[in-house]
Amino acid sequence: MTLRFSLGATAALGFLGALALPAAAAPEVNSLVWASDREVTAVDTYYDTSREAVVLAQHVYDGLIYWDQEAEAFLPLLATSFRQVDAVTLEFDLRDDVVFHDGSSFGAEDVVYTFNFIADEANGVLNYGDIRWLKSAEAVGENTVRLNLHEPFPAVQSYLALVLPVLPNGHFDSAEEGAGGQKRYSSVPPNGTGPYKVTDFSAGERIVMTANEDYFGDGPKGRPAIETMTYRTLSDGSTQIAELMTGGVDWVWGLSNDQSDALSQAPHLTTVNAPTMRISYLTFDLQGSSGTDIFTDRNVRRAVGHAIDREQIATFLLGENSEVVNAACHPIQFGCTDDVMVYDYDPEKARSLLATAGYPEGFSVDIYGYRDREVTEAIAGDLAKVGINTNLRWMQYSALADLIRQGNAPLANMTWGSSSIPDVSAVTSYFFGGGPDDPANDEKVTAAIRKGDLSSDPEERQEAYAQALGMIAEQAYWLPLFSYTKNYSFDSRLDFTPSADELPKFYSASWR
Repeated sequence: MTLRFSLGATAALGFLGALALPAAAAPEVNSLVWASDREVTAVDTYYDTSREAVVLAQHVYDGLIYWDQEAEAFLPLLATSFRQVDAVTLEFDLRDDVVFHDGSSFGAEDVVYTFNFIADEANGVLNYGDIRWLKSAEAVGENTVRLNLHEPFPAVQSYLALVLPVLPNGHFDSAEEGAGGQKRYSSVPPNGTGPYKVTDFSAGERIVMTANEDYFGDGPKGRPAIETMTYRTLSDGSTQIAELMTGGVDWVWGLSNDQSDALSQAPHLTTVNAPTMRISYLTFDLQGSSGTDIFTDRNVRRAVGHAIDREQIATFLLGENSEVVNAACHPIQFGCTDDVMVYDYDPEKARSLLATAGYPEGFSVDIYGYRDREVTEAIAGDLAKVGINTNLRWMQYSALADLIRQGNAPLANMTWGSSSIPDVSAVTSYFFGGGPDDPANDEKVTAAIRKGDLSSDPEERQEAYAQALGMIAEQAYWLPLFSYTKNYSFDSRLDFTPSADELPKFYSASWR
């Protein structure tokens, strides 16, 4: 594996040589500017599922309930209380003191509208896979709503808390028509109940938000201390660093280890490496539909597993908090287990398996990737050492996901963040539950996952998921690699703590 020193780190060192100090005094104006390379097209999780959009949506919108990661508990948010009526019915009593950013009152009709809208597959919400369990919503009292599920789904509270914000009644009625008469729902201006309201939205450039003066202060989010928050899209990492060093930006994330190490020398910055719920993995063309049938052979897939030095890549490219992952899930998710077949780094075993499969001299194949090129290149370097020569094909995530779904990518290095949902249903069930993203469609695996998804008994769920994860690993349908970490750097005067859910809570931050 070859490590490279990035241009971003070089730029950072240049600025450090000058010991530049911030040009702006963010605490004095009580504002926060954060930057990333993602272009946010919609400030909701229904029509933009990027991590940055999810973060922004947590500040602009509220859900019915809230996941308190530290307490590991679900708390009422827009609801005052909630209960499970039966296996397929949940009820929520709602707050009566909440208003949307446009001044309209929040009530049961808004919840009913939101959930019936997203439950209609024709409306094309991008995270429809997260809500396939939802049948309908109805009001059963002036301030009480009922959610009806197609079937039991024990993980429902996680989804309600993290990826299903409540919108005002009729929110998407004003959506413009695009090509072919399709509604452009993503173009509707954001209007939530959250602690921040959007005051300026320039898609792909910046989003400005101000503290919601009417926000209820007794909920788990609390009233925000920072008055103005701006999100900036800065596609070039060197520009992000330059702006951070000179005070044009107060907070960045997604830095390489080189950049993070360099910025840690700046006296006015705090630099942190923190764990996340994102995992990296390799997915194979198991059906032989991509123009090659190489990966239909389990021995070849297992050889790939033994060829990659996952611990080395995790340590040197992802940071101190990255860990090798052996099962098709994140270790902190409910139902995940590490008690599966492990593919330890063993190049000789990899070569032996390739010979058994009929490839004693190895082979050449395309490998696809979309994120953190140096990681995919390190994987390709390890594969080359055992005779698997790869041609790297780089794509945007959405296009690559479609290619994989169509069975046209022989080998791809992908990542998955589970929308920060602390349950294996957000990853293992998604990719191996028989849906359109399932590369194996193994009936035994699907049956075990379905049993785990539907059972209300925690022990029964864990047992079923363990069975499924064991089969996935034994067949090498996927090759889980390692967990991601996130490098953050921000103004040292900012009171901010990263969390493992990869959802920075700026509404809880403040200037010292």
